[in-house]
Amino acid sequence: MNQAEKRRYLIDALLSEQPRYRGTEIPSDETEQRQLLRGLMNVRMPGAIDEEVLRVQDAYLREATLEKGITDVEDLTPVEPGIYLWQGDITTLRCDAIVNAANSGMTGCYQPCHSCIDNCIHTYAGMQLRNVCAEMMAAQGHEEPTGQAKITPGFNLPCRYVIHTVGPIVDGRLTKRHEAQLASCYRSCLALAEENGCGSIAFCCISTGVYGFPKEEAAEIAIRTVREWKAEIGSGMRVVFNVYSDRSLALYKRKLRA
Repeated sequence: MNQAEKRRYLIDALLSEQPRYRGTEIPSDETEQRQLLRGLMNVRMPGAIDEEVLRVQDAYLREATLEKGITDVEDLTPVEPGIYLWQGDITTLRCDAIVNAANSGMTGCYQPCHSCIDNCIHTYAGMQLRNVCAEMMAAQGHEEPTGQAKITPGFNLPCRYVIHTVGPIVDGRLTKRHEAQLASCYRSCLALAEENGCGSIAFCCISTGVYGFPKEEAAEIAIRTVREWKAEIGSGMRVVFNVYSDRSLALYKRKLRA
């Protein structure tokens, strides 16, 4: 099957397993089909997946990532020893681990085609990721506390692992507790990466989206915490600060010179 045939196969399969969507008209436009498939993956609850559907999904997602273009951490230039700054789509970065800014449920974003990092990572990792996360949370028996982290395979992403962490929600004035929780996110992720033999890790800008953490303060905490952690344990792990917008890129450039 080519990509168009895989996409149509997956749309049909996901529509057929969800009775409320069975009457959905499948658009002929490629972009609209991509959005429909992503939306169906986003709303799918954890559960058993047919092996053939998984096989086609895996082939489709890996080709889709290749089409977007993969960046290898080996090709990046450090801005200081062991620390890198990279602007791009974190789901296309080949490294040992990428960090997902998750919610406390830890099973991904269920809003169709939402632009958050949690949605993007779950979309391109594939439906297996939600299932593994759901199993972890069922075993845990409670929501994930802010500042901690969990590790899963990367599945169809170019990275080996995804490390999921729940950042603080800032609704109003920024407090010392918020700052301590954000620093804990970075330390927890770094510790998990170290425990799992990762030589490289890429951080998104945790909590600075809908969670409302001020970007300037978040960047200061991220850089300071990583520098301190690397110095404390003498780690040679390569740490990538991943940004998406030009504004965030300029902010991190300025902070990393400090």
